[in-house]
Amino acid sequence: MGRGDLSDAEWERLRPFLPVSNRRCGRWRDHRQVIDGILHRVRTGVQWRDLPERFGPWKTVYERHRLWSADGTWERLLQQVQAAADAAGEIDWDISVDSTIVRAHQHAAGARTDPPPAPGSKGAEEPEHQDEAVAESARPPGGGGAGGEGLGRSRGGFTSKLHLSADGRCRPLSLIVTPAQRADCTQFIAVLEKIRVPRPGLGRPRKKPDSLAADRAYSNGPAREYLRRRGVRHTIPEKSDSQAARLRKGAPRGRPPGFDEDRYKKRNTVERAINRMKQFRAVATRYDKRGYVFLGTATAAAVAIWLRT
Repeated sequence: MGRGDLSDAEWERLRPFLPVSNRRCGRWRDHRQVIDGILHRVRTGVQWRDLPERFGPWKTVYERHRLWSADGTWERLLQQVQAAADAAGEIDWDISVDSTIVRAHQHAAGARTDPPPAPGSKGAEEPEHQDEAVAESARPPGGGGAGGEGLGRSRGGFTSKLHLSADGRCRPLSLIVTPAQRADCTQFIAVLEKIRVPRPGLGRPRKKPDSLAADRAYSNGPAREYLRRRGVRHTIPEKSDSQAARLRKGAPRGRPPGFDEDRYKKRNTVERAINRMKQFRAVATRYDKRGYVFLGTATAAAVAIWLRT
């Protein structure tokens, strides 16, 4: 077993949830070998063509990663690992939300402007039969230029932004990729709505945290109204301009939002989760051209974090 490979215990936690061959398109190369190759690339940032031979053909490893990023397999694996932790009472549901800038390598530029092909297809040709609408809806997001692939311009240059929520033990719960110039508050609801931890047996997945902490970037009316509507206790400092406007308008504007200093100190958990994510070099620097592939790369790193903490 090489450095960074799945241990036997980690493999047994993932194995029941991996896709099974339909026996019509040939046999899959061993999942464990391929996942080890994907994690090696995510951890080191090496080019796919330079993967060590012990992981098998590099193109097989890349295509498996691309396919699982497109059809949501990585996200389902993350949810199942989270579900096992939640069933054991190991998730701290006092969560925090934040974002981080990811510098894009020059290799991340140059994706085709046409939409990505549907998962499992070998080309981007449009279907001509009755299931055309189904195939179209199955396409992963992307296309249309850099903005459609989650690439944008910021003070750091050519960059992407990774929005995430993290539990109280510094582990990512949900992830979203956008262009770097996108404001944090615009993705706040989307990040929280993406939290989805299945429960064992029957029952709806858990989506509601016990409490939430975030910085001033998320201090706006829609975010606070969303949290009040869901009954989520939250600690978000008020912006100085919002405070001045409220005081200027007088008592009818209501009392200031509550702020728990002790709870806000726990917001560092999301910062530490970001530090853990950026230990994976393919997350700290974006090399993937397609936005959905980079999201799959970040999600694979999150799966590894959950398996090893």
